[in-house]
Amino acid sequence: MRCFAFHLMPYIGLDPAYEGPAWVTVPNSLYDPGVGHQLYNRYLDELIYAEELGFDGVCVNEHHQNAYGNMPSPNLIASILARQTSRLKIAVVGNALPLYDPPTRVAEEFAMIDVISGGRLIAGMVVGGGPEYYSFSVNPSYARERFREAHDLIKKAWTEPGPFEWVGKHFRIRYVNPWPRPIQQPHPEIWIPGAGSLETFEFVARNRYSYMGIPYFRFDVFERYFSMFRDACEAEGYTADPLQAGWLVPIYVAETDEQARKEYEEHLWYFVKRLLPGITIQPPGYTSARSLASILKASGTFMLNVETWEEIIEGRYAIVGSPETVADTLVDSLSRLGTGNLLGLFQLGSLPHDLTTRNMQLFADKVMPRLRAEFPEGGPVYRPPVGVA
Repeated sequence: MRCFAFHLMPYIGLDPAYEGPAWVTVPNSLYDPGVGHQLYNRYLDELIYAEELGFDGVCVNEHHQNAYGNMPSPNLIASILARQTSRLKIAVVGNALPLYDPPTRVAEEFAMIDVISGGRLIAGMVVGGGPEYYSFSVNPSYARERFREAHDLIKKAWTEPGPFEWVGKHFRIRYVNPWPRPIQQPHPEIWIPGAGSLETFEFVARNRYSYMGIPYFRFDVFERYFSMFRDACEAEGYTADPLQAGWLVPIYVAETDEQARKEYEEHLWYFVKRLLPGITIQPPGYTSARSLASILKASGTFMLNVETWEEIIEGRYAIVGSPETVADTLVDSLSRLGTGNLLGLFQLGSLPHDLTTRNMQLFADKVMPRLRAEFPEGGPVYRPPVGVA
């Protein structure tokens, strides 16, 4: 069982008069660089604090032209963490490969992070969210095939001696010869986030990578998705290891359930009502016809559609409460999902620094030991509900 502290680095302080989406077209005149300076340094402190608390790793990710996650280059943040920590795994979840031309830039930067950190990088690779294709004006109908070609090029650059020539459909490079090369051989651990695409399940299973359930869906959607991932692994002739799966979920711990709700609720609604709008933009051609039905089944359960606190708790959109409540809920959830990596989102929306760090501390002191005791051998073995084969 591995516990990671995931951070979005949101921009806090949008003008209350602004009621538009937080993605793509949100006017950058609303961005105050002075506030940004304070936030970046505050967020870095929170991620570094995770090492002191005994977390297994931290996670950062890539988004562009938005207030939801003000981290257009997670590699810059990861490089700072590589130097400022000594033990934590550093998961970049992930670089949006179709947006990089050439993708050898990803091979180089990930290798730099791995070398600086002494071999602690987890290399996340992602197709990228729909809004990113509007921000970059990349044809979304080529998203999947650009991703696959970029992945193949990066993996070859890490595992085969250079220089060599690459001639593909989307990328042509006369000399592929990256310096540096990663410390981890044959390459760093690779994570692929997904939102229900069948192609992603199959790609991850075929390559024996790790699948990360990232979006903010109701819990039963994740049960279905991880079941589909296990089925994809079985189709490849093996049983998925729990450490091949990870679940992202907002977590907030306080002394009592009542105190947790009182301290957290307003910040959660800031996230839902101010930062999520716009995230669901899907350009034509981005999703394949075969995956569309799977994704549409989950669309009505997306967190953006939630209206009440009771829905949040019942649907496990966020795990909130006393250490006992949070631990009990996570033990049950992880057993039902069979995921060996917990990606906790301990800062959400407008949650301030003092509550974020206290949340992390209570989780590390009172919840994490329980998880490690319950799941000592790498992670929870999937336990289907009664009546489910």
